[in-house]
Amino acid sequence: VRVQTFGGSDKSSNGHRYDSIAFANGMIKMGMSCQLIHYVHDEHDKFFKVCQRFDFIIVRCNPGQIKADGGDQGAFDNGMRGIRKLGIQVWPSPDVMEFMGAKDALCKVAHLNIGLEDTLAYYSAEDFAAGFKKTMAFQPRVLKQNRGSSGEGIWIIKLKAGNYCTEYGDRSCSDDEVLDMMEANDNHAEEHTIAELVEFCVNGRNDTSGTWTSKGVGKYLEGGKEAGGQLVDQRFCPRIVEGELRYNCIGDA
Repeated sequence: VRVQTFGGSDKSSNGHRYDSIAFANGMIKMGMSCQLIHYVHDEHDKFFKVCQRFDFIIVRCNPGQIKADGGDQGAFDNGMRGIRKLGIQVWPSPDVMEFMGAKDALCKVAHLNIGLEDTLAYYSAEDFAAGFKKTMAFQPRVLKQNRGSSGEGIWIIKLKAGNYCTEYGDRSCSDDEVLDMMEANDNHAEEHTIAELVEFCVNGRNDTSGTWTSKGVGKYLEGGKEAGGQLVDQRFCPRIVEGELRYNCIGDA
């Protein structure tokens, strides 16, 4: 993202993601040739022509970064699909990212013993406003946008008054209730009303959403489900500070 410091909040001062240099050096140490190349959407065709000269491609581009720079994530994904058709491996492939990286996976297990019933995915402004007011009244939340994995648009949210209901569904928040919020990309804090948060998430920065210090622009539902517009609303688990385990099911259960 050329307008952002170092190329984005997920980048180090060298312009690459923090672990990309280690990946490259590891492969070079094993005797392979490895070059780091930036994707710039203005040079889309040239980039994919260069990619055809390699035996395999490791993609280290966060979803959301291409769009933030004015490019088209779909065009990039289709380009990588074209590379795979040439017999060149792409890790991860766009389709793997789509199906295994979906943030709504928790919603699909919400009613199992391993899930939490107050885990919801929103694809429309109406569902988001109604659903979030109900979940926020019950427990502190983690609200996640679907695009990107660098922490931008991932919010830890608590009611400033702390007046949570005992059972899920006992009440819903009003528009004027105040929220204490922290964004995961840089841990900065903000304070907004329910109404301001909903407006920012749906329509971005405007007079109704108030003043935001986030590096993001909001509009997390923009484009609808087909374009990746989505918010996941899950209960905040305070034991996250102890670490987490991630599991992928790679066969039929």
